[in-house]
Amino acid sequence: MTDGRSRRQVLKAAVAAGGAASLSACLDALGEDTVNRPTGTDDLSTLPNRQFAWDGVVRHDEHGNEQLPRHQILLYLTLERDGRPTDADRRQVERAFASLNRAFEWSHEGVVWSAAYSPAYFDRYDESLPAGIDCPPPHSLSPFEQPTFDEQDVLVHLASDHADAVIAAEEALRGSRESANGVEFDASLSGVASLASDEDRRTGFVGNGMPADRQSELEGVPDDGPVPDASPLFMGFKAGFAQNQATEDRVTIQSGPFADGTTKHVARIRQRLDDWYGEQNFEERVAEMFSPEHADEEWVEGIGENLGDDSRVDETLDTIREQATESGRVGHAQKAARANRDDDGSVKLLRRHFESTDENVASLHFPSLQREMSSFDAVRAAMNGTDLTEATPVIRQRVNNGILEYIFVANRGNWLVPPLSKRALPRPR
Repeated sequence: MTDGRSRRQVLKAAVAAGGAASLSACLDALGEDTVNRPTGTDDLSTLPNRQFAWDGVVRHDEHGNEQLPRHQILLYLTLERDGRPTDADRRQVERAFASLNRAFEWSHEGVVWSAAYSPAYFDRYDESLPAGIDCPPPHSLSPFEQPTFDEQDVLVHLASDHADAVIAAEEALRGSRESANGVEFDASLSGVASLASDEDRRTGFVGNGMPADRQSELEGVPDDGPVPDASPLFMGFKAGFAQNQATEDRVTIQSGPFADGTTKHVARIRQRLDDWYGEQNFEERVAEMFSPEHADEEWVEGIGENLGDDSRVDETLDTIREQATESGRVGHAQKAARANRDDDGSVKLLRRHFESTDENVASLHFPSLQREMSSFDAVRAAMNGTDLTEATPVIRQRVNNGILEYIFVANRGNWLVPPLSKRALPRPR
């Protein structure tokens, strides 16, 4: 058995690499002979029809904030045939997905997961998506980004607190193993959908201490290892406060053939944090992450645990221009929040982002769920802060403009997450 830190390094490397050898290394580090996690069910009526209904089956902290599973894998899959999938393809994919549900409990102790489909997938059909489904092809969302657009057909998102579980689930789903967690798979995705390149398999993690454990010799993070030991994110603060997140009800499509589904935007963001930690002191980082008022009033202690379930960003919105003028900078959270509220004050977006060290680069995978993709676009436009560059010449397109100076969008993709009942290669109507 390795010590705690060495074991964490092995688990991190195993998830990042994937494959049979990585699963063996993972089990060795855990002192186990085989994957032994809670098994699931073949009765779909016992599972939520919302594939994204994770809130009730993952951990929460003492303030009620959702704690996402620690280990995550994104599989960007391309169908192996041109044109529309066949009924046989659809049956095979459903058998593979049903096997995954049998193999692992729907929880952070087992595996929670979802299958989503791109606009390019639905373009395979003559019929269009129903009116009211707002999920256009991906596009640039700021004047200074040039991302690669993810237009693969299927996005399978796997998440678990246990590295061995997500690796075994992936291996069986892709057809590299005949079973996972002691459960035989009736089918796999092999022959129907696969990774077109190694770059289409992406991994990540989230949890207090995990970024600090992984910061050594990582591109984008200073060599002196400044990421706080307790932080769940490379930038040194917690996020995902319950009062600043949409509910699962709010992001759910309400009617039509995709009722109980949602739309999902996923961005991959590179982080360059030398100046974040080298040029900004703690108060300046608070001001640029939250708001200048947070810094002036000393609302944030350490990574922000003291904020409980509410970042208090709503308290800073009415005076955002005055704060920008007086301080010469503006906060990331306060900018975005301006477009992330309904008329009644409820939040529109449910953000479930996690960190990554893929390709040995400090990165962030940013999945966001919303009923309409236009809601995400509006929040990103507000985050750009273009209007606030007029408030003072010190705030520019990226400099002193929230965290834009330190993040660089590498990929963007838009996806429709159908309900569980239509998760296997759905038709548009």
